[in-house]
Amino acid sequence: MTAIPNDNLTVSPYGVNERDNTFNDPRHRAPLVVGDSASFHAITEKICYVAESPRPPRAWYVAFAVAFVWMNVMGAMIAYLLFTGVGVWGMNRPNMWAFDITNFVFWVGIGHAGTLISAILFLFRQKWRTGINRFAEAMTIFAVCCAGIFPGIHVGRAWFAYWLFPIPNQMGMWPNFFSPLLWDVFAVSTYATVSVLFWYMGMVPDLATFRDRAVTKWRFLLYGIASLGWRGSNRHWHVYEKAYLILAALATPLVLSVHSVVSFDFAVSQVPGWHTTIFPPYFVAGAIFSGFAMVITLAIPARELFGLKDFITMRHLDNMAKIILVTGSLVSYAYLMEWFIAYYSSSPFERFHFMNREFGNMFWAGWIMFSCNAIVPHVFWFKWCRQNKWMLMIICALVNVGMWFERFVIIVTSLSRDFLPSSWHWYYPSYVEVLTLMGSFGLFFTLFLLFCRYLPMVAMAEVKSIM
Repeated sequence: MTAIPNDNLTVSPYGVNERDNTFNDPRHRAPLVVGDSASFHAITEKICYVAESPRPPRAWYVAFAVAFVWMNVMGAMIAYLLFTGVGVWGMNRPNMWAFDITNFVFWVGIGHAGTLISAILFLFRQKWRTGINRFAEAMTIFAVCCAGIFPGIHVGRAWFAYWLFPIPNQMGMWPNFFSPLLWDVFAVSTYATVSVLFWYMGMVPDLATFRDRAVTKWRFLLYGIASLGWRGSNRHWHVYEKAYLILAALATPLVLSVHSVVSFDFAVSQVPGWHTTIFPPYFVAGAIFSGFAMVITLAIPARELFGLKDFITMRHLDNMAKIILVTGSLVSYAYLMEWFIAYYSSSPFERFHFMNREFGNMFWAGWIMFSCNAIVPHVFWFKWCRQNKWMLMIICALVNVGMWFERFVIIVTSLSRDFLPSSWHWYYPSYVEVLTLMGSFGLFFTLFLLFCRYLPMVAMAEVKSIM
């Protein structure tokens, strides 16, 4: 990353506009071509206009209203749960886990793509990441916020959730360090902390640009506090780049470790379908798979709605589709390997579990999982599909559906049919669980839409630096 003076001039990695003065219009579609002296100003105007515009597009209001309503629905369901008890869920013996842990694992997985794009691709000096890394990082943080809700309410008495942390309490108790639930607390909290620091550190130069362009006192004050006194001096850039590199190095192993730890919730048990060593790499590949699918799901509407086609180009979408294809192939291999392990182990319990997963009473969930994750993504072998926005949206939506069902199948079908037929019991979700799941999407999109409205969606400083 090269230091750029903080003079509101920006550079695009994708070119410069023809010489004109229509930079304030986010719908200006002329490609940015390297070498034009107006390109720095053009890129600043295009990115800042999204946050500085007095009125966002009407579609933003509609999307925000829908997301906000569903977020409040989730709040109402959580309040009902806390006042009534976990009996409002459909869980039973032996189905002690269901939508709660399914949603937790799903949202933790969604949060992986942002850190991978920002940290790993940064360390490998992949310049194409600069157009998508900022809102991918934001997506990571908002997904972790959604994920963090479910372990807290899963324990039943959420007001005692602080017992999960190794801090003194009134009973002189220490948490059980052999519990995978505690491992999740440490892994996810560490991941969230590093991700927030990494995201905020990268925004400091852009927040200073917002501060310098502020036309109202409150915007100048808020962006001024958030930019931490940034002036774009050589010393500031030197310290900034060093800190950014350190945080990228810290975040990189977390991409692999966090979902590996989450997989230990299952792999360390003796339940058929869970007790396998393939879970850590399988879960990591699946997390990146679903995370990139969500990035594309958000990127395509954002580039259309806010006029960011010069920054989130078809090249970005094509590269992300290729990553989805690679990780989808790994997930497909893991599915087949699970079947092989069950057959090769000669364990009747393992063999029964996988036959029940695909041909039992919940076969529909197993085939939705397999179809969406192991069959549908392979259309990305064709370039025309990777270049078609509608196909990208449809396939990525199906991938996200399939990955949620993957976690549901792993949890529910394994627990409902364990070793003893006398303890078998079917699970049926209650309306509280369904509304809580839908409300978590409301929380996610509410936070994301607020981010799009008030913070820089594209990393201006990084876009400048690669020119």
